[in-house]
Amino acid sequence: QVQLVESGGGLVQAGGSLRLSCAVSGSIFRLVNTGWYRQGSGKQREVVATITTTDITYYADSVKGRFTISRDNAKNTMFLQMNGLKSEDTAVYYCALLGGRNVWGQGTQVTVSP
Repeated sequence: QVQLVESGGGLVQAGGSLRLSCAVSGSIFRLVNTGWYRQGSGKQREVVATITTTDITYYADSVKGRFTISRDNAKNTMFLQMNGLKSEDTAVYYCALLGGRNVWGQGTQVTVSP
């Protein structure tokens, strides 16, 4: 069974940076598109960024120019570099393997203080 484990969340002041990691078990990682999503308190889960197996990226308008998604197929790991964090970025961040049925990690909390 594939498992995704996020790390790197925490508390940071506005304007600061965090780097999220997502380690994926098994050998499927390099074969599937992946992404980062987030869910703020009382809000629906939303896409933050996605990256395909050929490194084509997509970013939500709200994070464009501040966040960078990447993946290392050799290490079965994906990353989300978050710079210029804002209070509105506060949320639980989830990594996912994207397909007919997405596979989700357990989430990591990111809190940005004003």
